[in-house]
Amino acid sequence: MEKINSSVVSEFVLLGLSSSQELQFFFFIFFSILYVVIVLGNLLIIIAVTSDASLHTPMYFLLGNLSFVDICQASFATPKMIVDLLREHKTISFSGCIAQIFFIHLFTGGEMVILVSMAYDRYVAICKPLHYLIIMKQKTCTILVIISWAVGLVHTLSQLSFTVNLPFCGPNIVDSFFCDLPRVTKLACLDSSVTEILIVVNSGILSLSTFSVLVSSYITILVTVWFRSSAAMTKALSTLAAHITVVILFFGPCIFIYAWPFITYPVDKVLAIFYTIFTPVLNPIVYTLRNKDMKTVMRKIVTHYLSPHKFPKCY
Repeated sequence: MEKINSSVVSEFVLLGLSSSQELQFFFFIFFSILYVVIVLGNLLIIIAVTSDASLHTPMYFLLGNLSFVDICQASFATPKMIVDLLREHKTISFSGCIAQIFFIHLFTGGEMVILVSMAYDRYVAICKPLHYLIIMKQKTCTILVIISWAVGLVHTLSQLSFTVNLPFCGPNIVDSFFCDLPRVTKLACLDSSVTEILIVVNSGILSLSTFSVLVSSYITILVTVWFRSSAAMTKALSTLAAHITVVILFFGPCIFIYAWPFITYPVDKVLAIFYTIFTPVLNPIVYTLRNKDMKTVMRKIVTHYLSPHKFPKCY
């Protein structure tokens, strides 16, 4: 930690999404609404999963944890980005920048493993239905969630270990709306090529391995269902197509930014929006609005809290 304090740079300047004032005001409205939808939508899922006994199953337990991670992932930088859209000078302290790097890799690493866990749950349910309750016990689900947080923690600490000791003496301009690791590393005073390679290897192994496991599990599920009936195949295709879309939108930008040869592109900040903001709002839509049980419970919760007897009568 002593080397952190030895850096000349005490803050970084964030260029944000656009320099146009008109666009910044539009982005302020758009992302403010989107952030509220993310928090309320995922919070509603968590309340539904924890409060209704009919949803106390492995699939919904993992879904509730995914919603919690989505709220965290959308909150590590989005509120500051929204506030910065109204500011002319957008800055973040050195420690705040390091904190953003820590949390983005903690949450994205954890979400990757949770998505794999959910795919595994569906694989067991479809390919080994008679052993589902034996394999997917509460203990198993709890272990899977603990593993996801452990993987995220190890991933982010390893990334920070490559970065935190780098000296930063200027320039301090980050062309993004948050402290994106590739762009921050490029600002180091010393040659950071070795660090960049280590970061690429670290992120590449995690991103590509989890993505490969997800794709393999989906293919196995589709092959299994295909041998059963055409009706089941059609239903499975409809469900998994939405899941695969979300997975691609989440993993695609991550793989491009972190596992690609360490070159930054202007489009990187646009791609970063997908896995920090758009994916957390898509997950509730894909994993709940297409599910009858979840829709029923959520409708009951909304009706309960918004029913007329909850509000005082006016005389």
